[in-house]
Amino acid sequence: MAQCFEVNRSNLRDTRIRDGQPAELAPGHVRLAVERFAFTANNISYAVAGDMLDYWGFFPANAPWGRIPTMGLGTVVESANPEIATGGRYFGFYPMATEHVLEARAKSTGFADIGVHRTHHAAAYTSFIDVGNDPSFPDDRLDEALLLRGLFMTSFLVDDFLADNQFFGAEQTLVTSASSKTSVALAHCLAIRGHHSVGVTSAPNRGFVEQLGLYDEVILYDDIETLVAAVPSAVVDMAGDARVRARIHGHFDGTLTHSCQVGATHWEERDTDDGAALPGPAPTFFFAPTQMAKRNDDWGPGEFNTRVGEALDVFLEGAPTWLTVERSAGPEAVERVYRDALEGRTSPDTGQILSMSGDAFAG
Repeated sequence: MAQCFEVNRSNLRDTRIRDGQPAELAPGHVRLAVERFAFTANNISYAVAGDMLDYWGFFPANAPWGRIPTMGLGTVVESANPEIATGGRYFGFYPMATEHVLEARAKSTGFADIGVHRTHHAAAYTSFIDVGNDPSFPDDRLDEALLLRGLFMTSFLVDDFLADNQFFGAEQTLVTSASSKTSVALAHCLAIRGHHSVGVTSAPNRGFVEQLGLYDEVILYDDIETLVAAVPSAVVDMAGDARVRARIHGHFDGTLTHSCQVGATHWEERDTDDGAALPGPAPTFFFAPTQMAKRNDDWGPGEFNTRVGEALDVFLEGAPTWLTVERSAGPEAVERVYRDALEGRTSPDTGQILSMSGDAFAG
């Protein structure tokens, strides 16, 4: 029996476990047993932006249900594709499920999902990487790689995009939801670059954010108006909180140089307009594959992958100083972790690795 965790696309608090018989494989398809997957606030952002960026289209489900994409690891257990053998382990986007069936095309690094419903998705979202042939997935840091690789790529590209545009003239960059793992990765990149960063966070998370030592300043949301408004500033909004965004735009009216929207950790405070009524530059949603495609053209895919890999290695090496991995298995555990993330009950110093299979981490 195959199982999949689904959420109601119009009410994220409404969930179900869908049971079904394993599908027969069509020619060219492979079946992967989903071994484990990471779940962070980033996955909640996928659900919030599911219609706008077609995250719901990754793994189609019957309306009104949707399947949230997660960064995970799976093993090919059955293949009707002569170029893809059973037994290989692959990193990529998976549903929160016990198995995943897809139409595959072999590549030098693994394979790509070439299903009709994936044709308009960026290559970064359709690739499955053979971890057995990729040194960036060390056995002793595999869970950390699952948790941090995807979001680090986003942060690396945000940092690169800002630097590529000379930070739009900003002397400092505010990062909301400063305790989120994507924000931590961005702060890491900005610190290496030497650009002044201001982490904006809540009172319960202030200690954690300060102890990271990555932000040049750490302030609470209540303290936004204490910042010097004359300093040319950019904002990377990981929170997606319309009220916070309006306060930043209002406070830096005339000196805000760029407003970049990345996440939606404060998903219930998001708005639905384009922010055109706000003072200063209109908020623009950052789409990582666009900057990735630009750098693949600028540097070549090999050089791009080398730069990202080297930067990720440095980030992963320091992760154990602030990140504790927790593993949970079984449908009930998956639902519990999902609800904790949805309601903001997760701890920033903890990373959740999940499996729908109840005995996944036994022994």
